[in-house]
Amino acid sequence: MDQVHQPVRDLFFGRDDAEHDFADGLLRQGFQRTLAYEAALHGRKSLVIGRKGSGKSAICAQLAHGGMYPGPTAEIMPDSAAGDEIRRFDLQGITSDTAKSLIWRYLFAVQVARYVVDHARARHSRSLRQPAPVRALREFLRINGEEHEARLTDRLRRGTSRLQSATLSLKMFGIEASVATGDGTAGLGSEGARAMHQLDALEAGVLAAQRVLDCATDGHPPLLILVDQLELVWEADPDSHALVTGLLLASKHLARTYATSARCVLFIRSDIYDTLNFADGDKFRSEEMQITWTPEALRRLALARASVSLRRQLSHEQLWGDVFPSSVCGEPTADYLERHCLPRPRDAIQFLTLCRDVAWERGHSTVRESDVLAATKRFSQWKLEDLAREYNVGFPFLRQVFALFENGEPRVSREEFGERFSAIHTNLHEAHSAYTEHLTAQAMVAALFAVGFLGVRRGDSVAYAGSTSLPVQLYEDDLHVHPCFRQALNCREGTTARSTAADLALQTPLPSGTHTSFLRNIAVTDAGFTVDRDVRLLEEVDRVMQRLLRHLGRSGLPVDVREETRLALSALRGQDHALAGEGAGVEARVRSGITLLETLAGHLAHEGYGSEAVTLRLADEARRLERVLGGAAGGGDSDSSG
Repeated sequence: MDQVHQPVRDLFFGRDDAEHDFADGLLRQGFQRTLAYEAALHGRKSLVIGRKGSGKSAICAQLAHGGMYPGPTAEIMPDSAAGDEIRRFDLQGITSDTAKSLIWRYLFAVQVARYVVDHARARHSRSLRQPAPVRALREFLRINGEEHEARLTDRLRRGTSRLQSATLSLKMFGIEASVATGDGTAGLGSEGARAMHQLDALEAGVLAAQRVLDCATDGHPPLLILVDQLELVWEADPDSHALVTGLLLASKHLARTYATSARCVLFIRSDIYDTLNFADGDKFRSEEMQITWTPEALRRLALARASVSLRRQLSHEQLWGDVFPSSVCGEPTADYLERHCLPRPRDAIQFLTLCRDVAWERGHSTVRESDVLAATKRFSQWKLEDLAREYNVGFPFLRQVFALFENGEPRVSREEFGERFSAIHTNLHEAHSAYTEHLTAQAMVAALFAVGFLGVRRGDSVAYAGSTSLPVQLYEDDLHVHPCFRQALNCREGTTARSTAADLALQTPLPSGTHTSFLRNIAVTDAGFTVDRDVRLLEEVDRVMQRLLRHLGRSGLPVDVREETRLALSALRGQDHALAGEGAGVEARVRSGITLLETLAGHLAHEGYGSEAVTLRLADEARRLERVLGGAAGGGDSDSSG
């Protein structure tokens, strides 16, 4: 058969990830120019926010490689190793958010510096000798090992080491020597102050080179820096919070510093962005662009990709009539597919591809109604498992909660859900004791609605997350499992057989494990999850000790003094681990830790090491623990000392 009579053979809707999708050509040829893409392309927005699978990386790939942006682009995509480097980076004398922002500023400055040097060579080489500021910038890159492209982790390792030790070579910018460490020379005080001084000098050098080239007058478009894949380095802990917050602060600094010569666009998953809590958060509102997909936009996406893969322009009627059946179970096929998946491109692409695969496996030349129905069951199972994985960091008990809806009707009242939830209540509390006060049926309904599993009836229709920004209200009683997950759970209208509470308790054993740290930085009001205060206190003490031990390792203290201090800190850390779960003794141990840090700082100062960064850091961290003990535990860490 030819292509026209056997479309299933060549039908293809794309890959699950943007990188492979772009390589295959479908993303490039079938890309849908959404409002978020247009806003990022033309510089109207610098912060693109969306759920997993909503198309953030597709926009990033299109901006970087699609050929529509007229200027140069640079992608920064941290992996787990790069994330570890940033999380561990801290500086005495400044907050964790500010410290992380400095390493991002360094990355941005090096990226812009390399662009300026390359641009000067390619577009401004009218004379044999380039201007002095450009030569200075090139010399900076050479001496500091940043002249050539390298792995992000290696660049971060170099940058963090030099900023912490103040050994960034800046003599080509008129600063004769690296800023000395350890004794507060040059009146620069803390590690943080010295790092800021170095970055200010580097950025001034970049700006001097840009001014002498006068690119703005020549009409050259700015360098576009794209930062994506932050979910790969997110662990929902304060250090990850500071990593992303620091990135936001650095992006704001870049916009102020480089004006028209460089700009950046950040792509952040909505569940990560929603957990951020820092003082300057309100300054990013005008930069936010939430990715939303309407049913019409998803249908255009399907039509465009089908047309590209079949190499002929299809009409709506041809796609949903010739290639696919016109209806499924009496419902227009496009409506049926839309209703059974979450409103995001990845889900639509996966569902359409699965329908095609089932038809191909069965030897059908076109997709039939039976193929769509068979694909629905398999797709539902995929998505239920994917949802549990997507939110595993925040809600590791989702699989057990999903089981409460098996073999029943998709519609359930709050009261009925509360009865089912009580069957696993004890097991949940034992497995996730840090959430004892907040593992309630009310909080669970709010969570299931937020992740898109449950909807609520409002008027004549059922509202699901994604189609509404209004969270589930306490008075809303009519709950519905999203059609996407019903097949996997065997939810059917009119089902009378229901497992008893005792049966549910037996069939959903909970594995033992530690608590999750999701949303620990957000206060819970009507519903939600927080971590027990004692757990937060112990974790904060542990983080403080880790930071101090890192500082101690790079300090200039004599070996015997360093070892004595290390043993004291390690002993306190070991006692804190042993205290986990002791309740009343936790606060006393934290106070003991504060006393120890103050004593160590006083002892080192008395011995003549008062200006050592680690001595100053001991005092900083003691004050930090005082604030935490006073009720700020679990806060956004915007007031922490790194």
